[in-house]
Amino acid sequence: MPELPEVETICRGIAPYIIGQTIKQVVVRQPSLRWRVSDSLADDLMGLTIVSVTRRAKYLLLATANGTLLIHLGMSGRLQVLLTQQEIGKHDHVDIMFSNGAVLRYNDTRRFGAVLWTSEPVNEHKLLKELGVEPLSEACSGELLFELSRQRKVSIKSFIMDSHIVVGVGNIYANEALFMAGLLPTRHAGTLTLDDCQRLVACIRVVLQHAIEQGGTTLRDFVNESGKAGYFQQQLRVYGRAGLPCVTCQQPLQETRLANRTTVFCCVCQK
Repeated sequence: MPELPEVETICRGIAPYIIGQTIKQVVVRQPSLRWRVSDSLADDLMGLTIVSVTRRAKYLLLATANGTLLIHLGMSGRLQVLLTQQEIGKHDHVDIMFSNGAVLRYNDTRRFGAVLWTSEPVNEHKLLKELGVEPLSEACSGELLFELSRQRKVSIKSFIMDSHIVVGVGNIYANEALFMAGLLPTRHAGTLTLDDCQRLVACIRVVLQHAIEQGGTTLRDFVNESGKAGYFQQQLRVYGRAGLPCVTCQQPLQETRLANRTTVFCCVCQK
């Protein structure tokens, strides 16, 4: 599943090609995504100009003067900017064509993503208004995490992956940030100290920023806007390395499952 760094990579990648460009045509080949693509999408978007491309959690927000197009990649969605004509694939469900000749193509094998239009204030959209803080923003602080973690018996890993607490910390990056912070993922969130929370927030930022700089994590279903796979996975320190030596202490990394997600950690370096 594309995570925050992948979505941020796509956001930055497509922006130069479509900001300031007017939508000339919209083709919806398969409307049955997680939420059905509106029958009026083509009419709603026709003639509008993209004024900004931003991200909220794992949603891409393409803003116009009349409203905002929300795109979520779901489990296997991909966005590509096509500058030359290319053959239409089986899972190429939506094309948005611009005045400069670029085509923004949405591909989704499993069809669990979304392409939604809203003319209302986007932050009030039902999919966005209950979301937690952005992990790379100033609003995400150790003090906030400490306050929200009080009396919580859920594991630290599940806590930081809760989108009502902080958005976009997916499974891979939660593993990596907890290792960097020296925190055992199975501990109850309520046992975190303020110092733990400040260190954890800093490590989440470092891990996510590094992943964004590297182009996202290479997963089977992810390619960036140019069709090239990301390559941060080559530098993962714990995820996918169960049984291998810890990069710090050389002890074998352990693996368990938390909330039905693979969790890899070092029982020596993480407390």
